[in-house]
Amino acid sequence: MNIVAILQARMGSSRLPGKVLKPILGRPMLEHHIERIKLSSKINRIVVATSIDPADQAIVDLCRQIGIESFEGELENVLDRFYQAARLYKSDHVVRLTGDCPLADPHLIDELIDFYFVQKCDYASNCYEPTLPDGLDAEVFSFAVLEQVWKEAVLPSHLEHVTPFIYMHPERFKIKSHKYHTDLSHLRWTVDEYEDLEFVRRIYEILYPVKPDFSMKDILLLLEKNPELAEINRRFKRNEGAKKSIEKDKQFLAQKHSH
Repeated sequence: MNIVAILQARMGSSRLPGKVLKPILGRPMLEHHIERIKLSSKINRIVVATSIDPADQAIVDLCRQIGIESFEGELENVLDRFYQAARLYKSDHVVRLTGDCPLADPHLIDELIDFYFVQKCDYASNCYEPTLPDGLDAEVFSFAVLEQVWKEAVLPSHLEHVTPFIYMHPERFKIKSHKYHTDLSHLRWTVDEYEDLEFVRRIYEILYPVKPDFSMKDILLLLEKNPELAEINRRFKRNEGAKKSIEKDKQFLAQKHSH
């Protein structure tokens, strides 16, 4: 059984261009992120899914340097990018990860994968009904489900965010949410804004030298002792990008109806 983690990453970002390669302790953020995912005991292969945009060549070059597979697909149609990468690497099951989450916890990813198999579901995630900090998001689904979605999804938000088609159709797919025992969803550990990057850099500067494989619990303990760290990026809200996608869908549907 082949479980492939597909990590989507691109240089373009309206709020923080080139964020995935911004340095943290002298190494690109994406390299740190991959190092953490490699600690998973369930994932058989990691593939970075980037785009054919010339700006993204820097991501391909980094992957080559650190010995990680990369796939270059369409810039806007991320769903197609995932499908083509999953097919190329003969995935039976796919773990979807995004390149703006350098604090990803491999143990939590493994727990989600176990949960997915125990529940015998089509799709399991820890972010559809979030209880973990924003920035620890992961989703698991079978290649068969991905292929079905790839064949049918047409809305721009479904192509951009890969999985909304699944949770928009609960009558067709068995969907399960893996929840943490405490709701930590108010915490912001993703990197979308400069302040987010500053926050993540502080976490790495403090924890990485003493424990390179630091976990979510280590970060929580650090924030308990140093609550001022969480103030660095507190003003930003979860899922800002989703609002833009909904606008694109409205435009797409308006154009469709006008033809």
